[in-house]
Amino acid sequence: MKDYLKQDEWNIIEEGFYRKHNKISESIFSIGNGRMGQRANFEEKFTGETMLGSYVAGVYYPDKTRVGWWKNGYPEYFAKVLNAANWIGIDIEIDGEVFNLAECEVDNFRRVLNMKEGYLERTFKAKLKSGNEVKVEAKRFCSIVDDEVGAISYKISVLNFSGGINISPYVDFDVKNEDANYDEKFWVEVDKYVEPKGGYVLAETKKTAFQVCTGMRFQILKNGDSADDNAGVFSREKYISSDVKIEVKDGDEITILKYCSNLSSENHPKEDLVKNTQGAVNQAFAKGFNTMLEEQRIAWLKKWEQSDIIIEGDIAAQQGIRFNIFHLNQTYSGEDARLNIGPKGFTGEKYGGSTYWDTEAYCIPFYLATSDQKVSRNLLMYRYKQLDKAIENAVKLGFKEGAALYPMVTMNGEECHNEWEITFEEIHRNGAIAYGIYDYVRHTGDKEYLIDFGTEVLIAIARFWTQRVHFSERRNKYVMHGVTGPNEYENNVNNNWYTNFIASWCLKYTVGAIMYMKEIAPEKWTALEGKINFYEYVEMGEWEKIAENIYLPHDEKLDVFVQHDGFLDKELIKTKDLPAEDQPLNQNWSWDRILRSCFIKQADVLQGLYFFEDLFDEDTHRRNFEFYEPMTVHESSLSPCVHSILAAKLGMKEKAYEMYLRTARLDLDDYNNDTEDGLHITSMAGTWMAVVKGFGGMRVLGEQLILNPSLPNEWKSFSFKILFRKSLLQVIIRKEKVEIKNLSSKNLHLEIYKEHYDIPAKSSAHFNNEIG
Repeated sequence: MKDYLKQDEWNIIEEGFYRKHNKISESIFSIGNGRMGQRANFEEKFTGETMLGSYVAGVYYPDKTRVGWWKNGYPEYFAKVLNAANWIGIDIEIDGEVFNLAECEVDNFRRVLNMKEGYLERTFKAKLKSGNEVKVEAKRFCSIVDDEVGAISYKISVLNFSGGINISPYVDFDVKNEDANYDEKFWVEVDKYVEPKGGYVLAETKKTAFQVCTGMRFQILKNGDSADDNAGVFSREKYISSDVKIEVKDGDEITILKYCSNLSSENHPKEDLVKNTQGAVNQAFAKGFNTMLEEQRIAWLKKWEQSDIIIEGDIAAQQGIRFNIFHLNQTYSGEDARLNIGPKGFTGEKYGGSTYWDTEAYCIPFYLATSDQKVSRNLLMYRYKQLDKAIENAVKLGFKEGAALYPMVTMNGEECHNEWEITFEEIHRNGAIAYGIYDYVRHTGDKEYLIDFGTEVLIAIARFWTQRVHFSERRNKYVMHGVTGPNEYENNVNNNWYTNFIASWCLKYTVGAIMYMKEIAPEKWTALEGKINFYEYVEMGEWEKIAENIYLPHDEKLDVFVQHDGFLDKELIKTKDLPAEDQPLNQNWSWDRILRSCFIKQADVLQGLYFFEDLFDEDTHRRNFEFYEPMTVHESSLSPCVHSILAAKLGMKEKAYEMYLRTARLDLDDYNNDTEDGLHITSMAGTWMAVVKGFGGMRVLGEQLILNPSLPNEWKSFSFKILFRKSLLQVIIRKEKVEIKNLSSKNLHLEIYKEHYDIPAKSSAHFNNEIG
């Protein structure tokens, strides 16, 4: 756990140049806008520890799989989100000496991520080997108004010398991914052009033939006056720069204003990429930095107006939740159904692919409650449009007759994850896809989606479960062997309770969806039935039989659900008895030792209790929580939030707060010693859930919105907003009372503390805080 960042309600602040933590800071201070993102690399040269990262949404490379032992069914490639052009770069020489921050004496270093207004700024003083000293003030952002453009203001103040400064803004497409399997560079140059104060590089990915054009235009001022008339040009393969030499003296201030655009062939015809890139960068230049910054401020205020969570009395908690919400909002906008949410977003390369089951299990609830309905609908459409690929993935593993296995990791619907215990066995991801449909429909009431798209997906998933189970004569039950549950510290187990349970639930939910569609839209059902060759009575009868007779491991003595066959035969040790030097286990123990242990990476049985909490009584929740949580090491970023929600429901306030702080500050404090390779974007949505579903007690059951708020002892109050079926409400929880404001133009019906109330439009109601 690191503790070098200052606590502040609206800003992430680094005071002092922590060189050993630089890669961590590069992740934490990343910026983006849904179309592109940029790690917090420095504009000036830096030869210290760094991981360059600039990313363009939807652009990937199918890096050839690298495994020691090839197995049938393995995907041939692992998709990589590509490191794209370095567009922020500004090389500087001072009296012939390269300005390299790694070789300078650095004082008064301060880096600030302004989350309220959406920009990154950095100030410091640097003393070069020559003794020359400068002060630098840099500010940049990825515009969410013009979402293919980024802008930089970089100021150099001369402190103690007279001489020459050479400034070279550049675009560098000669980059590679750190995680390239064969140390390969994935870009080839198509075209480039450079002129004084501008230019572009057009590059194409190998194999996939995505094209990205990165353009720049800049202006340099000396003490407020133009100083770039003598700009020269330079180029080499995949690289352009423009050089400006300026004579300076003590007290002079040089300002570099650099505008860059990143356009891809995903959004523009290839023949128009250059023209459109130049148009975008020229438009940004015409607006000017200050105008764009003001537009950025206004746009971010609108985002915060809907999605902010306000916590009074706990700065660490407040900073944590805003940090999480900020990165969620700058990672995914929901405007493009071809895009999804990668576990690292635009902050790093790890996990390569675009989407995991994290989206349906953790991210959809956030966007359902904080964004227009189309945002979460587009996340579901992403899966629907890839249904054919999911069926192809299942065929590769021996399934047939329209069964679908959605990929664990994907860019285009094909599976591109190549660890056998995940690719072949972590099949509970299919259940999360189905649950995402259920969650969306119950929250929005959009049953048209269920009819037009969702039911077709559910049937393909149900067909998979039907073929994946087998009947055990000994147990007289359907069983499922050779799976990996959410707890990835257990591989190739039999009868994982969570997987079996969600399979049973999927089958029942699919039957219900079909019956609804037959009743409401019989003509559409008939068309779908023919399209997918559905045999109603045979298939639905089999589903119902399996759903009612699947084996769900349970121990009568402990009265808990058993994570999987044989789990209780392990040596059951609590995490509190683990030596501190052994943690995290995944960085200190062999995989063999982890697999033989009882320790749980993340919620497994408890994931099922969280999803389907209304199907189990409170005593069942408590027994299972008290049994499994003490053995959970929370080494998955997705773990603390689920435990926080369940603990809050059970009135375990200290544990709920402990787990909330861990999920909220997972990256800020680098709990698991892995922030340097990127932030945990999808778990950040879980942090939002820990507040709203945990302490706020927000649920949707049937058609009913439910609230059971409780206030952590460490907080004076907290508040959040929820969109529910196109109604907007604000919930304010204080020690003595709860206030609910209906901000909509229609009446709102809800349940709070098990009582039903109607709150008229544009009015508020107060309730005693029964939990405190």
